Amino acid sequence: MKVILLADVKGQGKKNDVIEVSDGYGKNFLIPRKLAKVADAQSLNDVKVKEAARLYRIETEKKEAQALAEKLKTLQVKIPASSGGDGRLYGSVTSKDIVERLQADHGIVIDKRKIVMNDPIRAYGKYEIDVKLYTEVSGKIYVLVCEK
Repeated sequence: MKVILLADVKGQGKKNDVIEVSDGYGKNFLIPRKLAKVADAQSLNDVKVKEAARLYRIETEKKEAQALAEKLKTLQVKIPASSGGDGRLYGSVTSKDIVERLQADHGIVIDKRKIVMNDPIRAYGKYEIDVKLYTEVSGKIYVLVCEK
């Protein structure tokens, strides 16, 4: 009996997989517990359409992320900060500060968790910071920390 899984089933497959199971297992366990439904022509077609839509959505999101990565290469984020006598900043420049300045100056919205910084910036200067925009798509932001 062919069934389409409606949820992940351990040892059988993931959601939306079409699998072959014994008649008793399908009729007595999977279908009554709403873990699967019988794979007829209509439901198989629905699975194909959903999969095509998912792949299209992934492709468009990836293209948008690549376009954003290209746009970020040309931008420079200028962050004014104040410092003490020794040139060290009061506080530090974090990914949150970079995201807020990027949105205010250039109108680009990025989640602060996508910015990859090992340590916050604690001194004046020019920095190149990596940004994970999407799976296998990353870009760079150029940040200039200067005096107020």
